[in-house]
Amino acid sequence: MTPFRHAIVAVTFLLPASAQRIVSPVISSDHRVTFNLSAPSASQVMLSGEFMKGSQPLVKNGEGLWTTTIGPIEPEIYYYNFTIDGVRTIDPGNPNVKTGSTPGTIQSVLEIPGDHSAFYDPQPVPHGEIRTHWYASKSLHTTRRLTVYTPPGYEGSTNTRYPVLYLFHGANADETAWTRLGRVNLILDNLLAAGKSKPFLVAMPFGYGVPPGSPSSAPGANLTAFSRDLLEDVIPFVESHYRAYADRGHRAIAGLSMGGGESLGIGLNHLELFSYVGGFSPGIRTADFQQSYGKFMADPRTANEKLRLLWIGCGSDDSLFAASEALVKMLDDAGIKHVFHKSGGAHTWINWRRYLNEFAPLLF
Repeated sequence: MTPFRHAIVAVTFLLPASAQRIVSPVISSDHRVTFNLSAPSASQVMLSGEFMKGSQPLVKNGEGLWTTTIGPIEPEIYYYNFTIDGVRTIDPGNPNVKTGSTPGTIQSVLEIPGDHSAFYDPQPVPHGEIRTHWYASKSLHTTRRLTVYTPPGYEGSTNTRYPVLYLFHGANADETAWTRLGRVNLILDNLLAAGKSKPFLVAMPFGYGVPPGSPSSAPGANLTAFSRDLLEDVIPFVESHYRAYADRGHRAIAGLSMGGGESLGIGLNHLELFSYVGGFSPGIRTADFQQSYGKFMADPRTANEKLRLLWIGCGSDDSLFAASEALVKMLDDAGIKHVFHKSGGAHTWINWRRYLNEFAPLLF
């Protein structure tokens, strides 16, 4: 990500020192949001974000301050960018930034609070822990990171074993995405405190078997490599370092976007290992269905006997919605039991947090 960081420095360096003191965004009590940017030398500044369609220009005053007001905006967490004279960048007045494993994922974060705590907000309940591990991936011949969530009470219950959800991020993200952006720990803490979910571990590996952004040597090469890392290295590591059950009845697999394609591709072809499978806006292509799921679809009786849950969710405004609908029709035609959650919205964390909140109570 170094080249992109240099690009940001280059842009902000051209701005006057006063730009660093500008507060942006400013959220009013009626949920209207004002964005501010000091850039006296700029000729055009545009705002784009998940809370709006298209982009909107900021207006420049006599002192070189660009500003615009949007809203009211529904309470949620959104991502946005400025484009200054054709250069896309973050809001220099906002320290809250979304990052990933590739430069194009860097965006500013806008969080609109509601009148009451959201399901993903920190609440006064017992909290689990987030742990980071470095492990040697023998299958990929490298050292990788793994993020693990342990539920409240894990340390104190030394004789208790736990089921495990293997949860994957999407393209251009990394193994921290589900905690930083998805707030998986807070969602599960709140579900547990409300008695809506059972306690379980969540293992979140780095979802790339080949470096992100690099051309793979063959179609499906990333899934093949990541699958080996998961099955040969990640699962054995989790089961040897945590009090985790080691049977298929206590293993779930799910993911979003690219990770949703991975969870379906791995989970549905390894029913001997997983009994719960979820795909959130899964990154799948209809042209690959026969190769990816043909063996699974050919034996619906086994699928229905072994799968305790197959859950697919996608937003109607998502570019991947048609592929999800096609997969669901294929499941219907084969007589394989599943849950299809058709929601509104697009390919965003807004939906993925909600999907996790609905999926987790159905596990174990």
